[in-house]
Parts: sequence; structure tokens; C-alpha cells
Amino acid sequence: MKMQNFKYEGTGLNRFFGPLEAKIMEILWGTSAELTIKDVQIKLDQDKAINFNTVMTVMNRLVDKGILQKKSVTRSFMYRPVVTREQFMETQSKELTFDLIEEFGSLAVTHMVDALDKVDPDLLDKLEQQIKELKKDR
Repeated sequence: MKMQNFKYEGTGLNRFFGPLEAKIMEILWGTSAELTIKDVQIKLDQDKAINFNTVMTVMNRLVDKGILQKKSVTRSFMYRPVVTREQFMETQSKELTFDLIEEFGSLAVTHMVDALDKVDPDLLDKLEQQIKELKKDR
């Protein structure tokens, strides 16, 4: 599932989701159980009062986007994430990397290597190892 809107100015999940969507996803990823809209609303209400209909609308939009799964249980619906938070972030980082390389080619790769060296020099060593492994497997 590729997210269509990436926000450069955001951080963490807010790069992919709106503020309420991000909070809802954190709640759902933070539990192993399926939750109802009411369950999520109660957890959100610890911060401030959020209307049930607003939570329902946002959660159903997340279903439409393919992020949440919804199933009918008796007289209500249960929601759960389609993938774990880690799987989601892995997929999104991979998609972003491919998009950057496709769009900018060697410039993107050069800037990524520069960023690795500035952020964490050990990552540069890991990259070198990965490149050696890839070359060995060819």
C-alpha cells in the first residue's frame, strides 16, 4: 500500500497521515486487539473530546485507503490495522526510496550517502556491506 500524500514538513506518522489519522493508527497499532470506533474514541478522549462521528469518518477513510480492516461483529464493527507499524514504515520508506531514485537517479544516491555519513557513520559501513553482498550474489 503506497501512501499518496507524503508531507516533507511532518515527522513520523504525520508525514503520511493527518493528525487525527496518526493518533488513531497509534492507538490501533498499540494494541493487539481489534477495536470499535467507541473504543478508539474513548482512548482519544483522554486528550480532548472528539466527536464519535468524526472518529467514525476518519476510521472509515482509513479503511478506504487500505490501512485498516473492518469486520462486522453483532451490532458493531471491529477495526484493525492491515499491517504492523513496522511493516507500514518499511513499505513507505522503500516506496519513497524507489521514487527518489527513479526521479533523481544518481543525485538521490549521492545525497543519501552524504546523509548517512552525517547522521550515523556506522550506517555507511552497513551500506558498504550490503553493496558487497549484492555484488557477490550477482
